[in-house]
Amino acid sequence: MAVRIIDDPLYQLLRNEQVEDFNKQRESLNTLDFSDCDFRGLDLRRLNASGINFSGAYFRGADLRGIDFSQSNLRGASLANSQVSGCLFPVELSAAEIDLSIQQGTRMRYQR
Repeated sequence: MAVRIIDDPLYQLLRNEQVEDFNKQRESLNTLDFSDCDFRGLDLRRLNASGINFSGAYFRGADLRGIDFSQSNLRGASLANSQVSGCLFPVELSAAEIDLSIQQGTRMRYQR
């Protein structure tokens, strides 16, 4: 599936790198679906990613430093050339899988 840009107002806040506003507005939401969405080159530091479905998302060149993705779905997401220092990833993702995605742009596969 091709990556997409959606009209969701919360997604648009992230596209405009308004992370603080996004975090405030999503406080009452337990889950969000940003599957297959385009996050290329964005600075998303300080993002509250808990409960967000990022399956199939495209993060090429994004600044993701310090984000806690442990409660997010990253199945099939690509982290090509992203900055991930200090990130916490779901336990189902091996370090090798994350590294392959960063270095080669592969879509991440969860361990069973």
